Amino acid sequence: MTQHLAELLMYTAPETIRRANERWLARILERLGTSRRNAEGLSLMDLWLSPQLLLTQTCGYPLMTALRGKVRVLGRPRYELPDSSGGNHCSLLLSRADDQRRTLPAFFGSRGVINGEDSNSGMNLLRQRLASLHRDGQFFAAVGTSGSHRESLRWLRQDLADLAAIDSVTFAYLARHAADEVVGLRIVARSAFSPTLPYITAASISAEQAEEIRQVMNQTLDELPEVAQILGLREVLPAGEVDYEVVLDYQRDAEELGYGQVR
Repeated sequence: MTQHLAELLMYTAPETIRRANERWLARILERLGTSRRNAEGLSLMDLWLSPQLLLTQTCGYPLMTALRGKVRVLGRPRYELPDSSGGNHCSLLLSRADDQRRTLPAFFGSRGVINGEDSNSGMNLLRQRLASLHRDGQFFAAVGTSGSHRESLRWLRQDLADLAAIDSVTFAYLARHAADEVVGLRIVARSAFSPTLPYITAASISAEQAEEIRQVMNQTLDELPEVAQILGLREVLPAGEVDYEVVLDYQRDAEELGYGQVR
């Protein structure tokens, strides 16, 4: 039996979500008649660019920058969750609930936190949302990089930052299954909508093979209704790089307004 890399690492928390994704992935590989190659020690970029890649999920921003033309898009998930529907999601701009500032402009000069420079939901959508509010290229007094959405939430809760942009799917999962991680926080604003995080495969996979994988992903969702319910995932929609051009449009919008970097 052939071995391929197959990992779903974008939404791994809380544990309920990780287990549901693992069940789904195992059924997909069973239906495709392949086994799973050990991915231990691989960085995300190594995984995304591996010629042995069969199935994984990436972020829309690296898809259109570091990965463009180097992978094949399989499709995008249609979550039906708060602030995530129809193949789109957004970022929730969050603060502590006890913060007296109630509007986004009021957070000028506050402390921001992003999960990473290559994140669409944690950086790019935040940049686009703040671009009309900056002064001389600056909105925050200071910006930290946390490394993950969950860590950004911790920064907010522990008063290490005042404002963060959190992927709406991540927030919905935590609100349902680990409410202590979002307790005491409040939505200040929402970003523009963006396509949900794409599923990808190796560039060497043909369009016909990619469509077969997408169909198996949907078939197995139907076979595992409890998994689909936990994930809030109704189907995997057809998608290609063209659907993610909007991610670069948001980058250009911010740059044209003089806000090329979150600061």
